[in-house]
Amino acid sequence: MNLIKEKIPIIDAHHHFWDLENNYYPFLSDKNEENFFLGNYSSLKKNYLPKDYNNDAINHDVIGTIHCEAEWDRKDQIGETKWLISLSKKHKFPTGIIAHAWLHTKNAEEIIAKQSFFKKVKGIRSKPITKNSENEKYLSYEATMQDINWRSGLKLLQKYNLNYDLRVPSWHLIEAIQIVRLIPNVKVIINHAGFPWDRSIAGLKKWKNSLRMLSKEPNTFIKLSEFGVKNFSWNYKENRKIILEIIEMFSPSRCMFASNFPVSSLKINFDDLYNNYKNIVKDFSLDEKHQLFWKTALEVYNLDKTELKKAAVK
Repeated sequence: MNLIKEKIPIIDAHHHFWDLENNYYPFLSDKNEENFFLGNYSSLKKNYLPKDYNNDAINHDVIGTIHCEAEWDRKDQIGETKWLISLSKKHKFPTGIIAHAWLHTKNAEEIIAKQSFFKKVKGIRSKPITKNSENEKYLSYEATMQDINWRSGLKLLQKYNLNYDLRVPSWHLIEAIQIVRLIPNVKVIINHAGFPWDRSIAGLKKWKNSLRMLSKEPNTFIKLSEFGVKNFSWNYKENRKIILEIIEMFSPSRCMFASNFPVSSLKINFDDLYNNYKNIVKDFSLDEKHQLFWKTALEVYNLDKTELKKAAVK
């Protein structure tokens, strides 16, 4: 395979920073989670800051980034936002922030309102409780997508003009259609391609059918990111097929490439990842490429063009 090393502006629609020396992230600071979706992640237990990101992305024209909440200590949900803004003032990145707020708690509106106060906060990611497999039963509906309190918190996002980043395993995509319809005026961004973890013929068919149904909801968008699979290497052939199928479902105007770094580094380096992305869409029109690599992210997250790192974008 001949990799395409095309220079094209990039807004990385999903990545993380963390400072383990000064901040507390339970999944990184404490013992490993047994069921982490990519397996052993011990190598992530080190600082990942703008200088590290810039080193990883040095061969690519990254003009902006969107930071997604990184499991910061939930007792201080605003703390991560304040820290990220201080980073942005010094290093230009991140350009936008997807912050955290519990949706089912009594103080949900208080936290959402505080997050919305910050100009760089463009949305909320609040992971609902999910099942570990399709056939598992809920032990409780609390904090799941079926929880009335959770749904009430979700509806507050329209009031505060915030997007919702949806992160659920593929077996919850059909259930998520109900959620998307509760907030028709809120942009819902599906994280990580809807997690096509099951790469069997039957597994991919079920993922694809579910995602296609979700794509019919006009307020849905999707991140082309995190194609790693537990116990397997990054598979170009499989991931190419998956990416092209998603773009066919959603169109370039509703898709955005993202790195999910440093998490994706467990399976692939940044340079190979974005060169793979570029190679996969090499036959697309220039307008479509611009949409996929930066324009969709710019528009969906309503980023300030004047804050982009390079002035080359018009």
